[in-house]
Amino acid sequence: MRIIPAIDIIDGKCVRLTKGDYATKKTYNEDPLEVAKAFEDSGVSFLHVVDLDGAKAKSIVNHKVLENLATHTDLKIDFGGGLKSDADIEIAFECGAHQVTGGSIAVKQVDIFQKWIKQYGSDRIILGADVKEDRIAVGGWAETSEEQIIPFIKRYQEEGIQYVICTDISRDGMLEGPAFSLYQSLLSECPTIKLIASGGVSDIQELPLLAELGCEGVIIGKAIYEKKISLKSLEKLIVNKP
Repeated sequence: MRIIPAIDIIDGKCVRLTKGDYATKKTYNEDPLEVAKAFEDSGVSFLHVVDLDGAKAKSIVNHKVLENLATHTDLKIDFGGGLKSDADIEIAFECGAHQVTGGSIAVKQVDIFQKWIKQYGSDRIILGADVKEDRIAVGGWAETSEEQIIPFIKRYQEEGIQYVICTDISRDGMLEGPAFSLYQSLLSECPTIKLIASGGVSDIQELPLLAELGCEGVIIGKAIYEKKISLKSLEKLIVNKP
């Protein structure tokens, strides 16, 4: 299972939120590159970057931060937040994103997202499935759609989607453990997806359990920043592959 640290960006700084609430913003470092280099030095090869300003503005904002991270590290970056147009995704890839994640657009602008899958390939486009009580949340998690998670994922599997990042919003930033039952259900119903767990990771012992469920990757954010999980302890679990 791939270990994927997260960097969330507001005003060019490395921050974390709780349950996606911007009012809970906590700044951990004013230099995201310093954080990314620490991840890379620990042996990590992958990085999850979210443009929280972009998610709110509904258009890419922090592309210069992305470009700086991609230029000064060898990390394979998956980038999301505010990607709503062809121009946005072009900027993201031009600035060095290895993959991009589409969440709201996959609900609200289906035709565009389907086009991206065909144009860029399913190895570069990740489906963001952020869940609130079994429904897909959109707009920086400010609203909940009528889309139920399993039919949503299955529909996009038919379009060729392989990678899915699933965040249980009720657990995000809470350090209370991942949504094991949710992931077990998703992998039972959609066994061929490459599921990336996100939200709630709080302890190193949870990671082998996610691997046993069949998760392809896990995104870890606040647990690292709050020193619940050290980079040193992750080193023996890090799997680097294309």
